[in-house]
Amino acid sequence: MKKDVKIIDLDLERCVGCFACVVACMDQNDIDIEHEDRFRDVSVIRSKYSVTGQIGYVSLACMHCADAPCVVGCPTGGLSKDPETNLTVIEPDLCIGCHSCIMNCPYGAPKFGPDGKIKKCQGCIARIESGMLPACVRVCPTRALKYDTTENIEKMKKEKMLRKLWEKK
Repeated sequence: MKKDVKIIDLDLERCVGCFACVVACMDQNDIDIEHEDRFRDVSVIRSKYSVTGQIGYVSLACMHCADAPCVVGCPTGGLSKDPETNLTVIEPDLCIGCHSCIMNCPYGAPKFGPDGKIKKCQGCIARIESGMLPACVRVCPTRALKYDTTENIEKMKKEKMLRKLWEKK
């Protein structure tokens, strides 16, 4: 993988479950919620053992895996890795509707539209190629979703952890 490849990352401590990312994704991809599955979803996480009753949220979409099992499982090449962005992208005209991508994806990211063709999050590749942020990242009011290089994200996470450790002293 290239060093400067960017990824979408979620900071679990910042996500408040507002669903703005879900709505932005649906709008960007013209998803009709009555007839199609959405590409991004927010799950509520409740702990049975939480004394404080805290609730957490996880915003998930396609993980654009470096070694994407859906790409490996697609017999027609309908799924591939974009060489510039490393996003997992689709070529719906090559889809034969065999569902092997769904069977191979551990996250359940591939969906099928009413036409029987694959649909999934493509990381807003058109927006990225135009120098814009992915729609979900752009609208996140708490900046829980970030779009940056893996190196910068790792650096931010390390700094955050160090601040937490320092505050506990």
